[in-house]
Amino acid sequence: MSWFGVRGVFRHRQLGVYEERVTIWKAGSMDEAIERAEAEAIEYCSYLDEVEYVRYAEAYQFDGVPEDGAEVFSLMRESNRTPEEYVRRFYATGEERTGSL
Repeated sequence: MSWFGVRGVFRHRQLGVYEERVTIWKAGSMDEAIERAEAEAIEYCSYLDEVEYVRYAEAYQFDGVPEDGAEVFSLMRESNRTPEEYVRRFYATGEERTGSL
């Protein structure tokens, strides 16, 4: 059994936003972790109005057990963009609902 971080994507129709959630699961395989996360995603949506799971999940297997500072999800992407362009394209597009630092 290993720990996995699974990222799922949800659409909040009423709010007009998409949400990315990362949940962690102790499972025997990546497929099992995704299966369990997708079952939880459907349950999560059942408690909320106008929210749908868009059937997209990515998993990450990590070593050890969760503790302070443990990495629970990682995604690597090839890109020729500068760091500033990369962040603007994938993370800080100006359409996020985030607080200020």
